[in-house]
Amino acid sequence: MAAFLDTNVLVYAFDRRDERKRATARALLADASAKWTISSQVLSEFFWVVTCKLSPTVPESVAEGAVDLLAAQMNVVAVDAPLVTGAVEVARSHKLALWDAQLLAAAGRANCVTILTEDLGRGEVLAGVTVVDPFRG
Repeated sequence: MAAFLDTNVLVYAFDRRDERKRATARALLADASAKWTISSQVLSEFFWVVTCKLSPTVPESVAEGAVDLLAAQMNVVAVDAPLVTGAVEVARSHKLALWDAQLLAAAGRANCVTILTEDLGRGEVLAGVTVVDPFRG
């Protein structure tokens, strides 16, 4: 069964500030049996965060290589006009930021029943997707 990964899972695989979260993220990404799904939004956010927000930042060439690898190895849901329109409804009905609602809409489009993230309520079901925090100790 496919699960959707939020940007923070990918970022923690590169973030040296929290070794526990880094190890958890890397273990998830190394699981050859997993069928991970992400969206084009996740790829964009990942590149921006690791090259601009992390300390130390990741070199752009390394981040670009990671984006290419992730895009090749995972199911990537494109953020298009119908997805944004659906996300607006999800945002309204669950009182979420549009960016979080877009992730849920992308997960739903890909028939993912779970999203791995630390940003939404743990265990909640939002727009038919169960929120799982893989970093919760």
